[in-house]
This record gives sequence, C-alpha cells and structure tokens, in this order.
Amino acid sequence: MTTLEKQLLAAPNNRRYRVTVTAIVLLLLAWSLAAVSFKDMNESGWNIAVRILSGITHPDLDLLLNVSEQSVPYLLLQTVAIAFMGTIVGAVVSVPLAFLAASNIVPKPAAWLTRLLLIAIRTIPALVYGLMFIRVSGPGPFAGVLTVGITSIGMLTKLYVDAIEELDVRVLESMTSIGCTTFEKVRFGIIPQLLSLFLSVTIYRFDMNMREASILGLVGAGGIGAPLIFAMNSYKWNQVGSILIGLVILILLIEWISNKLRARLVQG
Repeated sequence: MTTLEKQLLAAPNNRRYRVTVTAIVLLLLAWSLAAVSFKDMNESGWNIAVRILSGITHPDLDLLLNVSEQSVPYLLLQTVAIAFMGTIVGAVVSVPLAFLAASNIVPKPAAWLTRLLLIAIRTIPALVYGLMFIRVSGPGPFAGVLTVGITSIGMLTKLYVDAIEELDVRVLESMTSIGCTTFEKVRFGIIPQLLSLFLSVTIYRFDMNMREASILGLVGAGGIGAPLIFAMNSYKWNQVGSILIGLVILILLIEWISNKLRARLVQG
C-alpha cells in the first residue's frame, strides 16, 4: 500500500456530515417550493404578461429620447443626483461614527454604544425611512437624499470600522512615542492608510444607492420610481419599457465606471 493510499484511508469520514447537510438543503428547498402556486394565474394574467413583454420590446422612443422634465434622461439624471448626494451625506457622517465605533481607537463602552446605534439604523428598511422623511420634508428629491444618506450610514460605517480595526498599529505606536496628539495620529497616521479603502467602499455604496434611489420614487421621494409605478398602474407598458431600458443602461454604465475606479484605488 502506497503512502497516498494510507493517507486517504486515514482521512476522516465525512459521509454523515454530507448526508445531513444535503438532507437539510433538500428540506429547505421543498419548503420553499410549497409557496409556489399557479392557481391564481388565468388567461388575463398571461395576456398582461404578453403586453408587458411587448411594451419592453417596443418602448416609447419619444419618452426615451426627449429632454423635457418628464423624459427618461431627465428623471435618470435626477435619480443619479439623489444617489450621489445621499452617498456623500452618508459618507461624511459615517467617518466620525466609524472612529467612535472602533474599539482600537476609543474605549470599548463607547464603541459598543455606537455600534448599537448603527444596528438600529440598519434595522429600518429604506422605504420606511422614505415614508418618514416625506412626512417631514414633503415629497420630492430632498426626501430621497435624506433617505439614501441615512441608509448609507449603516453599511458604510460598518465597513469603515472593519478597515480601522485592521490598521497597522505600529505606525500609531511610533507616533505616540514621539508625543503626537490624537488629532495628529488620525490626520497623519490613520487617514493615509484608509483613504483609498474608504473611497472604494463609498463608490461601491453609490452603485447600490442608484438602485435604492430608483425604488424610492415609488413612495414619492423623487427619481424615476414614481413615473415607473404610474405607467404600470396605467398599463402603459411602452412607457414602462422606455423607463426600464434607460434604467438598465444607466446602472450598467455606473457599475462599469465604479468597478474601474475601485480597481484603480485598490491597485494604487
């Protein structure tokens, strides 16, 4: 018997583990399939589905190529502005919160309280924030900016904290030994290490916020979501097709640009 055969025979038998995991996955799959039901689908439903596909493949070109305030390009530009401004607001607020939540920078009780606040912020869905801000500032893009900003804080701060806690502490120890203040350590020892990573995370969050900003229009928080839901409720599927085509093109373009920028930042 060769050495390789001996090692194979000596390897632990994971058959019971694999069988257990497979059985759990199959049970979860069967449970999920139990929720699938086609009993409410009738001929009218299939007709609507055909109209939706026909509208998407035959979009309203006047709405798609026009430059008025009700056109797709203008609404997409407004959606980009909401996502961009909301991301900036979230990033600016997230930086001090991240330092307050980093246990290697501040005392652990203060970090724990800040993290508890961030968990509470992340718990509430974006649409709920949108509905609340609409009551405060009225419907429109400003409510969308506030919603995107506060929903960005939870994710950005969490990723910023992870980056801060992985800092090279030897730099901070060297600065402490020569008598640097806390502000000097943050300005000259921490920010140079974190700037590229912070920018990369912020760009990634902007990519996500583009999708959220398009959905927030459904509750009246500006952007392209409101015309989309109005067109769907009016069964104007050619307008729906125009909006979806413009949105898909914009999302793909922004994702391509953000991937290029993030790769450049990571590679230095």
